[in-house]
Amino acid sequence: MKNLAVAIASTVFLAGSVFATAQSPKLPTGEKPDTIASDVAAVTYTFTEVNYPNDTFTQLLGINNNNIIAGYHGSGLDPANPNKGFTYNPSTNTFTAQNYPGSTQTQVIGINDSNNTSGFWVDAKNNNYSWYQAGGLFRSPTFPGTNFNQFLGFNNFGEAAGYSQDSAGNFHPYVWNRAGIYTSYLLPTAVSAQATGKNNLGALVGFFIDAKTKTHGFQLYNGVFHQFDFPGATSTSCLGTNDNNEVVGTYTDVSNNVHGFYWKAQVYTSLDDPNGIGSTIINGINNAGTLVGFWGNTGAGISHGFIAIP
Repeated sequence: MKNLAVAIASTVFLAGSVFATAQSPKLPTGEKPDTIASDVAAVTYTFTEVNYPNDTFTQLLGINNNNIIAGYHGSGLDPANPNKGFTYNPSTNTFTAQNYPGSTQTQVIGINDSNNTSGFWVDAKNNNYSWYQAGGLFRSPTFPGTNFNQFLGFNNFGEAAGYSQDSAGNFHPYVWNRAGIYTSYLLPTAVSAQATGKNNLGALVGFFIDAKTKTHGFQLYNGVFHQFDFPGATSTSCLGTNDNNEVVGTYTDVSNNVHGFYWKAQVYTSLDDPNGIGSTIINGINNAGTLVGFWGNTGAGISHGFIAIP
């Protein structure tokens, strides 16, 4: 689960939600298999570590085309160290706190080119609610019938990719728009799924769990479904995308080590922060190809953010 931060702004709650018909994607025909990039083809990156001051836990989750980054600090493992959201400007090395008003925890996850943000907040009963911020105003759209609803990505049209949780504990992916409409998606073979990002061209990415409890990434673009399975991996999750049809995420190898990946045109490149080999997650990518993510032992409350520039 992702985590949360305190901004001074007005709070506006939307009264209700509208639901569109669930979308079932088309399966591709004649699609060529995904491959791994060779050493010659692989792009090299310069990694820069980013840590919130005086904290051992920092995660960078989204980056826009102005190079402003969304994230949070604080592990949330105990009440003394809750999730607190922020935006980060690497050119000035400045963190700006951003927390849903009245929340006990906040995560800032999505950010668009207007520096509008989205994420989720947690109340005193540990319920999870989606939120977005535009022009300094926070809003928390409701998803009827659940106390677990998260926005994970936010594009320039004010569309949020996210998911809700049902009473059985399964996740259901959707896209929400500023008209208050949720459009849900039915994925082939999925028991539980999350939508994690939608670019400005309409491509939606995320991940799902099948009946055998294996995790696969996915992309929906122009109604066509593409499944992501990093070759040889035991699980694969897509966590971010940009307008160049580049996708980033994470996979787990047979030794249970976690690595980041970059994908374009059916070709995967495995990527690890040099300081976090085997514990790297890539969560966001902008149109310049700059990556953000984190590495560390999150179960022990240790996580380091990073920026990777090609």
